[in-house]
Amino acid sequence: MQIPSISIGAGLLRPLFIGLVCLASGCGNGSSGGSGDSFAPEPAAADGSTDNSSTWEPGVFLPAETFANRCESPRSGAGFPDVAGTALDEKNWLRSWSNDLYLWYDEIEDRDPADFGVQEYFDLLVTNELTDSGARKDNFHFYLPTEDWLAQSQSGVFLGYGLQWALLETRPPRHVVIAYTEQAGKPVGAERGARVLEVDGIDLVNADDDASINALNAALFPETDGAQHSFTLEYVDGSVGTITLTAGTFETDPVQFIKVEDAAFGRRVGYMLFNDHIAIAEKQLVEAVEYLDGQNIDELVLDLRYNGGGLLTMASQLAYMIAGDVLTAGQTFEQMVFNDKHPETNPVTGQPLDPMPFIGVTGSGGELPQGQPLPTLAPALERVFVLTGGATCSASEAIINGLRGVDFEVIQVGGQTCGKPYGFYPTDNCGTTYFTIQFTGVNAKGFGEYSDGFVPNGSGSAGVPGCAVLDDFSRPLGDPSEARFATALNYIETGSCSGSLASGYSSMGDSGMRLQGSGQSVFKSMWRENRIVGGM
Repeated sequence: MQIPSISIGAGLLRPLFIGLVCLASGCGNGSSGGSGDSFAPEPAAADGSTDNSSTWEPGVFLPAETFANRCESPRSGAGFPDVAGTALDEKNWLRSWSNDLYLWYDEIEDRDPADFGVQEYFDLLVTNELTDSGARKDNFHFYLPTEDWLAQSQSGVFLGYGLQWALLETRPPRHVVIAYTEQAGKPVGAERGARVLEVDGIDLVNADDDASINALNAALFPETDGAQHSFTLEYVDGSVGTITLTAGTFETDPVQFIKVEDAAFGRRVGYMLFNDHIAIAEKQLVEAVEYLDGQNIDELVLDLRYNGGGLLTMASQLAYMIAGDVLTAGQTFEQMVFNDKHPETNPVTGQPLDPMPFIGVTGSGGELPQGQPLPTLAPALERVFVLTGGATCSASEAIINGLRGVDFEVIQVGGQTCGKPYGFYPTDNCGTTYFTIQFTGVNAKGFGEYSDGFVPNGSGSAGVPGCAVLDDFSRPLGDPSEARFATALNYIETGSCSGSLASGYSSMGDSGMRLQGSGQSVFKSMWRENRIVGGM
């Protein structure tokens, strides 16, 4: 079985309302999330003794295999490799594993594992360095119970209301709106741009006590199937209404609103919204490309503003379907680069570090048979307009980077992307799956330094030609008058951002903030916010 790897998406923790310091599912060092109390006292070992002794020697590391699967509470049943061990064994495994595989292993402070709890210790096995913008270099370090990770990563369903919230301001006065809805199971009364005023009678905009904040988070991000909550919404037209939402499992609609618009000079412009690189999207993407090709489009607007990532193979497939054979044949889509201990061989798979090509056949694990040729929009397309925002991450950014690596023109319209060129292989030990940065990805030109995101019309190597435009919640997605789509259409007609909505939406003052937003405002389940390598 090929081991999946993941490149970081939009991060695990949500921007919590003021007053809360962690999610119910776990706390960490500010950059991680998981299960259980990270700072609980060290529990007793399986034999009833405590585990407080240590033979730690600074800078001395035994192979991680020495401690692997030696568990304080070993799992029972067929298929589990666990044997009886101690919490110290688990921490020693984390220490050696991180020293071997962590991308910035030489920036970890080596601490005695006996002084910390297991998850607390994992939270400390990170760099404390910053990016050029002053952000944490590693803000993507987290863990999940293995059973939760498997359930999330192997299905296309999620627990929620069939919609995505956009959290534009998480401190009073708060600003939360509906970003989009899933086409399947769309809740009645839920519309893009509707602003949440109250939840179960609690003032979402202004409440500042802990009890209210806990209740608001529980309602916005339900963890129980069947949970019901009342939401008072202000709609785009100014009307106010109250709806009841019931939490359930919803299948995502990763590809939506495939359409064609006619622009000036007889240009036919295809549009599609792509929200998740997950297995079920492969068939939808193929069908969308076949439809747009049949419509003889001259331009493509690919809306990735809410796409946090997923299968990297699918990103490669979509890039191929956009650019075609001529530019991509024999070219690198993405090359993994590990730390300097592993310059030539993938230390997880043991295979040579061969680059991932642009993939021209099916095989991302969806409904289509493997190995079938993919359709392309080439040679009609000479460029692609990509609509982006702060929630455009990881595999979505890889599309931009991969196409630019083979000189296919990318024009970026919207906001700065989230900046996730890094990746990891999720690794189980003793029932917890750990995610620590192990590699970065570069394109055919060797470029991958966009840790602060791609910037429309920005300077520097991560600047991309295009227009900065804030998200316009006053219009439906795919509407030609929606600010980002309208700006792309204007650019097609005029060759520039001037005369479009771009400047107005970039500089609009507080009076216009109700229906616009920027930054990383849309947050999804972890499996929808990462880039997964494997399966082909």
